[in-house]
Amino acid sequence: MKKPARTKLAVAIGAFGLTLSVSAIADDHLEHNQSSVSAQVPTSAAEWFKVGEQSVWVNKRDVARLRKAKNVILFVGDGMGVSTVTAARILEGQIDGRDGEFNRLAFERFSNIAHSVTASANQQTSDSAPTATAMVAGIKANDGAISVDQSIARTEKSDDITAAKSVKTILERAEERGMSTGVVTTARFTHATPAVNYAHIADRDWEADSNLPAGATVKDIARQLLEFPYGDGLEVALGGGRSYFMRDTDADPEYPTQKGRRKDGRDLTAEWSSNYNNSDYIWNQEQFDAVNPANTDHLLGLFERSHMRYEADRKDDAAGEPSLAEMTEKAIKILQKNKKGFYLMVEGGRIDHAHHAGNAYRALTDTIAFSNAVKKAKELTNDKDTLILVTADHSHVFTIAGYPSRGNPILGKTAVDGVVAKDSLGLPYTTLSYANGPGWTGGLQRKEFNSAKESTVAASYAGDKLRPDLTAVDTENPGYMQEATVPMGSETHAGEDVTIYANGPGAYLVHGTLEQNVIYHVMADALGWKNRR
Repeated sequence: MKKPARTKLAVAIGAFGLTLSVSAIADDHLEHNQSSVSAQVPTSAAEWFKVGEQSVWVNKRDVARLRKAKNVILFVGDGMGVSTVTAARILEGQIDGRDGEFNRLAFERFSNIAHSVTASANQQTSDSAPTATAMVAGIKANDGAISVDQSIARTEKSDDITAAKSVKTILERAEERGMSTGVVTTARFTHATPAVNYAHIADRDWEADSNLPAGATVKDIARQLLEFPYGDGLEVALGGGRSYFMRDTDADPEYPTQKGRRKDGRDLTAEWSSNYNNSDYIWNQEQFDAVNPANTDHLLGLFERSHMRYEADRKDDAAGEPSLAEMTEKAIKILQKNKKGFYLMVEGGRIDHAHHAGNAYRALTDTIAFSNAVKKAKELTNDKDTLILVTADHSHVFTIAGYPSRGNPILGKTAVDGVVAKDSLGLPYTTLSYANGPGWTGGLQRKEFNSAKESTVAASYAGDKLRPDLTAVDTENPGYMQEATVPMGSETHAGEDVTIYANGPGAYLVHGTLEQNVIYHVMADALGWKNRR
C-alpha cells in the first residue's frame, strides 16, 4: 500500500511540553532552528539531547512542493562572514538580556543553507564588485568589474566595448518581463554591490562623471541609473551617495557648505522626478515617512552625500535617516503592487566598512540591523510565493578566539569564570580581533567613518610592551578598534566561503558548496524562467 506523501506524526517533547505535527511543519514551513522550537536554554545534558532530537524532527519532512516564486528578495550583508554572524548573534542576545550563544539572527532560522565560494575570476580573495556581479549576473568577473565579463580590462573606457562585454542582470531581466524592481542599501547607491544590478562598467570607482578618466565614452554609474533602458526602470532606489547625482554648482540640502560632484551640468535627482509618473525624490526622514506606497510608483531616496550612517550613529543625523528595516518595508510595499511580482536587493553595506575600520561594534550592530530588515521582509511576504536569499559577498579577517566562559561579553576582554585571561606577556586580550588592519597601533582615523561622531577609540602602547595593555581600556566602547596582528591602514577582506540562507520557493536548491554565481541561477529557476538569459 502506498504511503501518503505526508504522514501526521505527533512528537511529544517532554522536557518542553511541546507537540509538533510533522505534516503541519511541512505545510507551514516552520523554521528548523533550535530557537524556533524552544525559547528556553537547556540546562542539562538531557535537555540538550532533547533539543537536538527535536530539531531533527522539525527537519524530518518532505521536500517542499516545487512551486514557482512570484517574488525574489536577495539580502547581501556586505562582508558578513561566518564569524560576523556568530558574534552578532551573541551580541544581540546579550543586548536583549538573553543567552547570546543560544540566540539566532532572523535568517539563521531559514530552511536551507549552503556555502558560497567567493573567489572571483582573477582573485583568490575578492572585492565586492565581482562577487556581487556573480550573484546578479550568473558569471564570475574580475575585481573592480560591474556586470561585465572577465575579458574586459579594468581601464576600458569605451562605451561600445563595455556594451559588448556586458552581461544582463537579474534585475534587468525582471524589468523585461514586466516585474517591479528595487535596490536598497546603506552604502552609496553607486557603490559596487547596489550598482551591479543596473550598471555595466569596467571600474567600480567611476561613480560620477567627475570620476571618469579623460576621453571616456562609457556612462558613469549614477547616469546609468537614470538612463536605464529596460522596462519602466527601477521602482525603488534607496541609499546614500547624493553628491554623485548632484551638480557641482549645487549646495547639498543637508550640508550647505558642500556641493555635488557632477561636472556635466545634470541634476539627476530632478531628472528622476521628471522621468517617471507618480515619482518622488527624498533625502531625509520626514520626507521618507510621508511617502505613501499606494500612490508612489518610483521612489529615489538618497539620505547622505556619501554612505548612510552606521546604525549606531543614525540617531545623530539631524536630518534623520530611515533604518534598513524601514527602507525594506517601504520598498516591499511599493513593489508588491505589481501582480507580475518583483525583484529586490537589500544590502547591509556598512558592515563591511566598519570591519575595514577595525571596529567590531559597528560591524555587529549593523549586522543586527540587517537581521531586523530580513525579519521585516519575512513578515511582509508569503513563504509560498517569495524566495528570500540571505548571503554575503565576501568575509573579513575577523576572529573569535580565546576560551571565554559562556555569557562573557562578546566585545569584552576574554575571561573565564570572571577572571580575565592573560597572554604570554601577562597582558589581557579581547575575544574579538583582526588578522590585519588599523588596530595594530590603536589609532588611525579611517575613511570608513563619515564624521567626528563616528570616531574611533584607540588603545595605546605603553613602555616596551609588544602589545597594548588593555587593563584600563574599555573594549566595549562603541568606538574601540580591536587589535590587529598585521599592520595595515585598512583591514582586508578574507577568502573563505560565506553562507547562503534560503527560504521559500526554490530554497531546496541551496545546499552543499556552490560557486557564488549559482545564486543567480537559483533565483532564475525559482522564478520559473525557462530561458535564464
